[in-house]
Amino acid sequence: MTDGVREKLFLPSEHVLRRTGQRALGLGLVALVVLVIGALFDRERALQGYLVTYLFWVGLPIGGLAILMLQHITGGAWGAVIRRILEALVATFPLMAVLFVPIALSLPELYAWADADVVAHDPILQHKTPYLNESFFVTRAAVYFGLWVVLSFFLARWSRMRDRPDPPSQRRLENLSRGGLLVLAMTGTFASIDWAMSLEPHWFSTIYGILFLGGQVLAALAFSIAIAASLSDAPLLSSSFTPDRFHDLGKLLLAFVMVWAYFALSQFLIIWSGNLPEETPWYFRRLHGGWQWMGVSLIVLHFAVPFALLLSRPLKRRAGALAAVALGVLTMRVVDVYWLVAPSFGSDHFTVSWIDFAALLAIGGIWFAFFVSRLVRQPLLPLSDPDLPELAEVAS
Repeated sequence: MTDGVREKLFLPSEHVLRRTGQRALGLGLVALVVLVIGALFDRERALQGYLVTYLFWVGLPIGGLAILMLQHITGGAWGAVIRRILEALVATFPLMAVLFVPIALSLPELYAWADADVVAHDPILQHKTPYLNESFFVTRAAVYFGLWVVLSFFLARWSRMRDRPDPPSQRRLENLSRGGLLVLAMTGTFASIDWAMSLEPHWFSTIYGILFLGGQVLAALAFSIAIAASLSDAPLLSSSFTPDRFHDLGKLLLAFVMVWAYFALSQFLIIWSGNLPEETPWYFRRLHGGWQWMGVSLIVLHFAVPFALLLSRPLKRRAGALAAVALGVLTMRVVDVYWLVAPSFGSDHFTVSWIDFAALLAIGGIWFAFFVSRLVRQPLLPLSDPDLPELAEVAS
């Protein structure tokens, strides 16, 4: 492939994603200042809003890592066209590790098990202290991020090496992905338990980690589809971002919408039918005081509407229409994370604050700018992938 053709596969300098990344950084920094000001007046609410928002944004690289490894194992053009997007997604793990520091420094203000006064009067928390303690919590988080960064680094490095004239075997990527999926399943499950479920340490669910991971994969796929749609009209890229490939991505999005709904319904049915006093209060709190309307919106807008729309073959073959559905799903992922986590802070009535929006924009703006900065560093498509024969034709 000539240098001229290769150069055209980079994100064009005038592309809207570049401008959006720059604006997102500015917006994120302004929102961060607003969040810091909010913390001066209501530190507790600022920390809570920060944690909820963080759990959404960190889910994008976690879900992206799962899809990336799945694609290396299964192959297919559907994944090849979004591989570089996924690699830019997982390249944000170092940033998310840095953004985790405020949470690690504020554990007693967020988690009851980290408050010595609460633990002293709670036999259940005393029993869980060997696992739920600050030093072990931070150590586990460091292990999670360390493993995710290592996996992301080698997946991206070995993938780019395959664009060279004498590429290494694809089997190396496949083997790493097989083992990596097991590692991600374990670390992702424990991370969701540590960071979210332990906010209510008397409550537990054996499907909670799977529910969180399923939502993260869905969010990463929806985000990748939206980015791919924005690239579909760029020179040389349009021949790869074809209706057939968007159709495949749309079918995968439909599948993960149904998987998320299955996990969410399974947890609800198991806990509600069991009717145990240790478990049902978690749902009781989320089905009263205004929180129930957020739950209804998840049923309608996170499942029913996307499900009905994604049944349409013509819609899935149109990049713009599919991107609109994907962005809707991504928006409802924010709502879902808020519904899962925010009531854990003890509010019996639904409430949302300007501080919550400041936190969402602060982390999101900085994260998106970092994502774009990683996306522009390499060609937007794998140059020698056999699933994209049209690139070879262009090169010749």
